[in-house]
Amino acid sequence: MLKLLRTQDFNCITDYTLERLNSVNLDKIGYFFGNLPADPYLEGNYRFRRLSHLKLSDHRLVKLPHNPLFQSKEYNPLLGDVVREFSDLDDALIKFEDFQKIVFEFFEFCKLCSAPNEVGVHQIRTVTSVEQVGYPAPEGIHRDGVDLVGVFCVNRENIEGGETCLYKSKDGDPIFTKILNPGELLVFNDHQFFHFTSVVKAIASGAQGIRDVFVLTSPGLLPPNRE
Repeated sequence: MLKLLRTQDFNCITDYTLERLNSVNLDKIGYFFGNLPADPYLEGNYRFRRLSHLKLSDHRLVKLPHNPLFQSKEYNPLLGDVVREFSDLDDALIKFEDFQKIVFEFFEFCKLCSAPNEVGVHQIRTVTSVEQVGYPAPEGIHRDGVDLVGVFCVNRENIEGGETCLYKSKDGDPIFTKILNPGELLVFNDHQFFHFTSVVKAIASGAQGIRDVFVLTSPGLLPPNRE
């Protein structure tokens, strides 16, 4: 059952929620997905990615010094224990008011459910064609190893699939299944739920399929010696 909650009513132990951010200009944000570098840690050249760590200071977003991404094999059986380097988000994107609306909204949940005043923002494009499907979650059903996760959809173009699911256990049936539409933000407790997004497939032959999202985590996923 879908839970539509006011932020202040969010229960950090049991809840997940879906919001629609109608005030965000998706077309302008989508511009910044056109120059994402390919993810060098996956074969197939179907995922493109940037990552930055941000904090909230005096009601402003502040970009933190560059840090890589790290997850243990406990959370990521595919790329666990690998220190992964990604280019930072474009500075112009971070300064863009509509992008900040997304991060500020996620921070409202962080104030309730997570002590660190820092989030990791992953900017991810998954592409597909008739010859190759795209894998938004190649590691399978998983947790990220954080307090909170947010997934904000920016664009879906010429694709089918890409259902995002939440599970109470890896072996159980999903308790939430939905294709996230552009403008929708899903927030959930990473301690309570496993998550997964199914493959995306191109609908029209000869045209590339695209799924653009921001994945936000609190705290960010830093190597052990940098936490």
